[in-house]
Amino acid sequence: MNVIDVHTHVFPRLSRSEARVLAGAGEPWLREHGDGTGTIMSGDEEFRPVGVELWDPEARVAAMDRTGVGVQAVSSTPLMFGYEAEAGRAADWCELVNQRILDYCAQAPDRLLPLCQVPLQDVELACETVTKAAAAGHRGVHIGNHVGDRYPDDAGIVEFLAHCAREGVPVLMHPWDMLGGDRMAGRYMLPWLVGMAAETQLSILSLMLSGAFERIPESLRLCLCHGGGSFAYLLGRADNAWHNRDIVRADSPRPPSAYTGRFSVDSAVFDPRALRLLVEVMGAERVMLGTDFPFPLGELEPGATVRACAELTAGERAAILGGNARRFFSLDEQ
Repeated sequence: MNVIDVHTHVFPRLSRSEARVLAGAGEPWLREHGDGTGTIMSGDEEFRPVGVELWDPEARVAAMDRTGVGVQAVSSTPLMFGYEAEAGRAADWCELVNQRILDYCAQAPDRLLPLCQVPLQDVELACETVTKAAAAGHRGVHIGNHVGDRYPDDAGIVEFLAHCAREGVPVLMHPWDMLGGDRMAGRYMLPWLVGMAAETQLSILSLMLSGAFERIPESLRLCLCHGGGSFAYLLGRADNAWHNRDIVRADSPRPPSAYTGRFSVDSAVFDPRALRLLVEVMGAERVMLGTDFPFPLGELEPGATVRACAELTAGERAAILGGNARRFFSLDEQ
């Protein structure tokens, strides 16, 4: 099987007592019901109902076999980031989570690629953590797209991304804690349907327009989830603004479209027409299969959108379904 899914999540077994290291900062833990279902908890509050594939590697691999997926890159559920905690406690939490993810993926090491998380609120600790995690066997790092009001153009986050480039650690950037949540809360999952796309667009443009890509080594392997959000559809607007407004190009020597070769995106757009545009904007070599497994807003039939996009050549389809990910994670160098 050559299909590689770069965007999947895990919530390993973490107890209520273990979660208390993040007291006041989410306290995420897993409550199992004993019937193949469970609930992600945030302290005493129920956060999300979940299924056994999220914490049981045997069930996950069985699901992969049913859907024809050969390999998954496995990253933490964003609630687990711990960015609101004091940095030392967050570092302890990341060490615990990263070991649990390693243990989880060790049950099927040829099928599951572990991605670590880091205390991104402290750049020195984040760099130390990712270096340690990579030495322990993690194949990349999973980060949120912001820490409070600090987005990827923040000097500390730029320094972390440059560190990952120098260390050869691939980075998966995921939107979370969506903007506008107070205006959309409780309405049709709009924070996930609107806010996530906006968060990713904001993150990409912050890297481009701040000149951050000029300061980060070109060797950085960076992938943004959910097809890059609204970026591809609105790239023309961003380019137009760069050409016509001094304030937009103040810190960026080149228009946004000049930087599409500096990052990748996953294919989680759910519509062949959207995928066609995404490939036209990014190039087929910059798109990788991503499903958001095992959450219900993900692509339930992995690769269905890629296979349904008639405009793709056989070579492009094969690259998106697995070839690009093999290069991204250096799988042929094992």
